[in-house]
Amino acid sequence: MASRKVIIGVMGPGTTAAHKESTGAHESLAMELGRQIASHGWLLLTGGRNIGVMDAACRGAKSAGGTTIGILPGPQTSDVSDAVDIPIITGLGSARNNINALSSAVLVAVGMGPGTASEVALALKAQKPVILLGATPEAEKFFASLDAGLVHTAADVEAAITHIKAVLPAQ
Repeated sequence: MASRKVIIGVMGPGTTAAHKESTGAHESLAMELGRQIASHGWLLLTGGRNIGVMDAACRGAKSAGGTTIGILPGPQTSDVSDAVDIPIITGLGSARNNINALSSAVLVAVGMGPGTASEVALALKAQKPVILLGATPEAEKFFASLDAGLVHTAADVEAAITHIKAVLPAQ
């Protein structure tokens, strides 16, 4: 049986970031993270929309020749990122967050907002490893209190990639 490609989920705020001043920094991190995910041959999964962290991560992955999957909340593709190769139209609204969490071998949260928090919680419930990149100390403490063994924090993209490699099952 052929081995499947690894899917790395990158989640983060769109335009409703709790700390708007950090949104640009999160998008920069997401773009570099997307590039690094692609350079390792992993598939990138995001919320697929043309805003915020999800758009930046997809653009980064595409710039490095990667493949991107977007799990869209609505019943159409009108707000899909131009950098999404495979749009999955769900019509599920926020319920699509469970698809994001369950379909990712590892979930990386870049920044934090209500939707991102739900994706992190759903990933932890499913026993998926989570990496928090650019999260506040409060978010790090909260999610670590839910399952310290599955939650990893990263100060930069290089550390996030190191954590991904460490938690991925052997191929």
